[in-house]
Amino acid sequence: MGDYMYNSVDYKRLGERIKEERLHLRLTQAQLAEAIDISDTYMGAIERGERGLSLDTLVMLAERLGVTVDYLLSNSVPDIDSNILDQFRQIMDKQPLERKRMAINVLRAVFAYFDDDSK
Repeated sequence: MGDYMYNSVDYKRLGERIKEERLHLRLTQAQLAEAIDISDTYMGAIERGERGLSLDTLVMLAERLGVTVDYLLSNSVPDIDSNILDQFRQIMDKQPLERKRMAINVLRAVFAYFDDDSK
């Protein structure tokens, strides 16, 4: 296996991300639970990170929340460049074209500042 060590999912962070997206859609735990056919109690435990969930449940949650599974897991597993880019894509996908252009300009300005600062 080399130096790579498998890190399990941080269910607390996953639950926080699910809750964040649920609140963004103004859904209650009960509404989300009903939409994917699980109990309110189980939904609460998922959001608190007290219970794991099956891949099927995770996929149903992602579909109902309108996000990808990768996005839900993005801060629950070790960050790598592709996860960061997926998070960026997920945020950008929800925005109109003009806001996307503004965000790119802001990023360019931030990176230019750091590039100038490091000289």
